[in-house]
Amino acid sequence: MKFYSTIITLLLSVALAYSQNPDAILGTWLTAKKDAKIEITKHKDKFYGKSVWLKEPNENGKPKVDKENPNEKLRSRSIIGLLILKDFVHVGNNQWKDGEIYDPNNGKTYSCKMKLANSNQLDIRGYIGISLFGRTETWTRAK
Repeated sequence: MKFYSTIITLLLSVALAYSQNPDAILGTWLTAKKDAKIEITKHKDKFYGKSVWLKEPNENGKPKVDKENPNEKLRSRSIIGLLILKDFVHVGNNQWKDGEIYDPNNGKTYSCKMKLANSNQLDIRGYIGISLFGRTETWTRAK
């Protein structure tokens, strides 16, 4: 009986450590449409994500640029290397909040929160105002 108690305690400890690990989100993620990879990194206590790969990196023979950006001066910057996720903070329970996600397909920035469903599945919810008015997509850890 003591053996089973030890095993259960160990498993619970591992599960708790996993759920409280703010760095569990770090790495490269394949978007839901499988058309881009986003690398999530940490700077101080905040998390950021930039595009590092595109399934179709070129358009008309040239690298894709941020042509939908509302700021005309930024429309010539490359999509690869572009900051997509910014300013996320870990709030525990496999969740990161208070960040923003930029969609280069329409040039819009949305409030965003993320939840790590498991070590290989990240649920991203972009929204306007409150999270009720938004959309969730699931990214998978890139191999």
